[in-house]
Amino acid sequence: MRYRKLRRPFQHQERDGGDPRTAVRLVPRHGQPAPVELTTVRSGKPPGDGGPQREETVKGRAYMSTSVNAGSRLDRLPIGPFHRRIMILIGIGMFFDGFDIYIAGTVLGVTLKTGFSTLAQNAAFISATFVGMMLGSFGTGFLGDRYGRRFTYQFNLLLFGIASLAAAFAPNMAFLIACRFVMGVGLGAENVVGYSTMTEFVPARSRGKWLGFTAVCVVTGLPIALLVASVVVPQFGWRAMFVLGGVGALIVWYLRKSLPESPRWLEAVGRTAEAEALMQAIEKEAAQGRPLPAPAAATPVPVSPDLATLFTAPLLSRMIVGAVCLITINTLLYGFVTWLPVFFIKQGLSIATSFGYSLLMALGAPIGSAIGALTADRWGRKPTIIGASLISIILGAIYPMISDPLLLPATGFALTVPIYVLVALLFGIYIPELFPTEVRLRASGIVNTLGRGATIVTPFLVVMLFEARGVAGVMALMIGLLIVQIITVWALGIEPRHRSLEELKGEEAPSAVPQEAS
Repeated sequence: MRYRKLRRPFQHQERDGGDPRTAVRLVPRHGQPAPVELTTVRSGKPPGDGGPQREETVKGRAYMSTSVNAGSRLDRLPIGPFHRRIMILIGIGMFFDGFDIYIAGTVLGVTLKTGFSTLAQNAAFISATFVGMMLGSFGTGFLGDRYGRRFTYQFNLLLFGIASLAAAFAPNMAFLIACRFVMGVGLGAENVVGYSTMTEFVPARSRGKWLGFTAVCVVTGLPIALLVASVVVPQFGWRAMFVLGGVGALIVWYLRKSLPESPRWLEAVGRTAEAEALMQAIEKEAAQGRPLPAPAAATPVPVSPDLATLFTAPLLSRMIVGAVCLITINTLLYGFVTWLPVFFIKQGLSIATSFGYSLLMALGAPIGSAIGALTADRWGRKPTIIGASLISIILGAIYPMISDPLLLPATGFALTVPIYVLVALLFGIYIPELFPTEVRLRASGIVNTLGRGATIVTPFLVVMLFEARGVAGVMALMIGLLIVQIITVWALGIEPRHRSLEELKGEEAPSAVPQEAS
C-alpha cells in the first residue's frame, strides 16, 4: 500500500470558544479555498482511545475526531506486511551503508598498488570518511526532528548515492577524497535515522528483534563487500565498487518514496490531522478485515525539550550511557575488527592467509547481530549488553595468547560474535530507545557524533599500543572500555524491554503534560 503524502492547507489551529463539541477549527491559509472544517467531537471516550472515528453534522458542518494516541495504536498492531515492508526498505538502505563502509579497504589497496594514491592520501580518504560520518550523524538529528524522518532518510540516501557515482569517475585522488567526505555525511546520517525510524514503527513486544535484524542488514555488508570485491575488482577495477553502491542506493531511494512519515513524530509536533489519517491507513492494512486489539490508554506526552535539556537531569544520564556505549563499540570496531588483517600480517601470516582469516572472522558479524536480535526481547537489553561485554572481555584476554594457526581464527571468530551482539544492541536497539520522540534524532545524533569522533583518534592509539605491546596492548584498551561500559549501563541504564516508547519517555520527561485532543 502506498501512503499519500498529506498536504497541510492550514496555517494554524484556532480554538473555537468553550463549546466542548467544537474544540478545534482548522483555518485555511490566506488565498486558499476553505476546506471542510474538521472539529474534535467529545464522545465520552478518552482522547486517543483508538476506537473508530465518527462523523456527524452540526449546523451543516462535518465533524471528526482527530485525537490519535499514535504510540499505543502502533504498539497494539499485529506484525504484518506493513512492518515487513518498512523493514525491507529501511534494511536494504542500511545494508548499502554497511557495504560502502567496508569496501574502503579493498578499494584503497588497489589504488595504492596502481599508483592512483599514496599512503598519505589513503589516510586522508579514511579520515574524510569518519569526519563526514561524524558531521552526518550530528546534522541529521536536527533535520530529522525539525523536518521529519521521511525527509531525512530520503535526503541522506540520495546524497550518498550521487556522491558514490561521482566517486566512480574520480580523475584523481583529491576528487575521490572529496566525494568520500560527502558519502560519509550520508552514511553517518543513514545510521542514525534508519534505526530511529524503525524504533517508532515497531510494536514494543518485538521491537528488540526487529531492530536487531536491521543491524544484521548493516553488518552483512562486511562479508558481502569482501566477497563482491574479490570477484568484481580483479575483473572491472575498483571504480565498479562505487558504481554498485551508488546505483543500489538510488534504487532504494526510489522505492522508499512509498514509505510513510512516522505517526509518532507527526503527533509529537502537533500535526495530529495528518497523524490520524496515516494511522487509519496503517490500521486498515494491518487489520486485514479482522478487529484489532484495544490500544492502551493515552500516555502523558512531555513538552518538547530544547537542546539544553539533553544535558540536564534526567536526560543527561541517558546521554552519558549513549556516549559511553557508542565510544566503546566504535573503538572495538575500528580499533580491533578492521585492523585484523594488519595484525595477522604483522604476526607473520601471508596476505592470502590474512584475507582468509579476516573473511572467516567477518562471518561472526551477522551471526552475532542475529543473536543480539533474538535475545534482546527475551533477556532484556541491559543483561544482554552486560553479558556480551563480559564474554568479550574474557575472549579478548585470551586472544593475544593464541599463536596456533588453527586456534587463531577460531578464537578471533568467537570474539567477533559477542562484539557484533553489542553492535546490534547498541547501534540498532538500545540507543534509539533511550530518548523521547521529540528529540530522538538530535540526541542519537549527538551521541553518535561522539562515537564517530572516537574513530578519529583510534587509529593513532592502536598504532602506538601495537608498537609498544603488540596485540595485547590493543586488547587492554578494549577491555578497559568494556569495563567502563558495563559499569555505566548497570548504574545509569534503563531497561526498555517490552515497554512502549511513550512509557519510557514519560518516566524521565523534564516537563510532562496530559495529551490534549487537537
